[in-house]
Amino acid sequence: MKKLIAAALTTTALTGTAFGQEIDGFNIGILGGENAQDRMTSNECFRAKAEELLGVPVKLFTPADYDGVIQGLLGGSIDMAWLGASAYAKTFLTDPDAVEPIMVKTNVDKSFGYHSIGFARKDSGITSLDDLEGKVFAFGDPNSTSGYLIPSIEIPQDTGATMDSGDYFGEVKFVGGHEQTIVAVANGDVDAGVTWADGMGDWAEGYNSGALRKASDAGLVDMNELVEIWKSKPIPEGPIVLRKALPERVKIDIASLTASLPYMDADCAYNFMAGEALGFQPIAHEDYISIIEARKSKM
Repeated sequence: MKKLIAAALTTTALTGTAFGQEIDGFNIGILGGENAQDRMTSNECFRAKAEELLGVPVKLFTPADYDGVIQGLLGGSIDMAWLGASAYAKTFLTDPDAVEPIMVKTNVDKSFGYHSIGFARKDSGITSLDDLEGKVFAFGDPNSTSGYLIPSIEIPQDTGATMDSGDYFGEVKFVGGHEQTIVAVANGDVDAGVTWADGMGDWAEGYNSGALRKASDAGLVDMNELVEIWKSKPIPEGPIVLRKALPERVKIDIASLTASLPYMDADCAYNFMAGEALGFQPIAHEDYISIIEARKSKM
């Protein structure tokens, strides 16, 4: 598939409808992490372009949590999704033949990694994990890579304590997603939490891309009122995946559309990529072996 995508990027014209297709509709699942209307708005331009290209109705689906998208992919009711690495790992471990990764977001420095970012209110006096003993710490979704999997592994390594409520943190809780975590910290409902960002650019803008940048752009938070207290090691950016059962022509056309998006429509790409990024590049299953093994360790 990776070779087919590379060829398509130079040979496929993004006009008209796809030929040789055997589908009568195409469904895109969007992971949780922000409210459903914002997810629809951020992805509407991509949906419209996909519909024009494929020549069939294209619909967006916004399940309440990550698992809703995963189950849709496994059950065949969702054809495409931009998964986090941990969500991809769960999908693969459940059914290795369900989906295949095709593209990954590329940062402005040409890398395709990001970080789990621990943060708190600046006026809380919390500046590091050392200040969180006995306090309330928030995760997003249990199927999130940066919002659960990686911090649940790395933070105990850094603190020497488990993530069980009452051990080191007074309480550890799931709040539903990245946007919910950011709002909960900003409002003082929890003392600290984790979300995702590329870790590049200015903290005051929420970095270049990620959940903090989207929240800052939307006016949900003033980044000057928050402080970073922890940063994970680099995490491989989650893949855009397609159902393996889709016709190859459809896979190639969607991959080509995704790769060409920053050049076709910069504003659409900004919304779709959650901020400033270089674009997309082909990716393969092998790039997620380490996350799959980490997911296994939590099972």
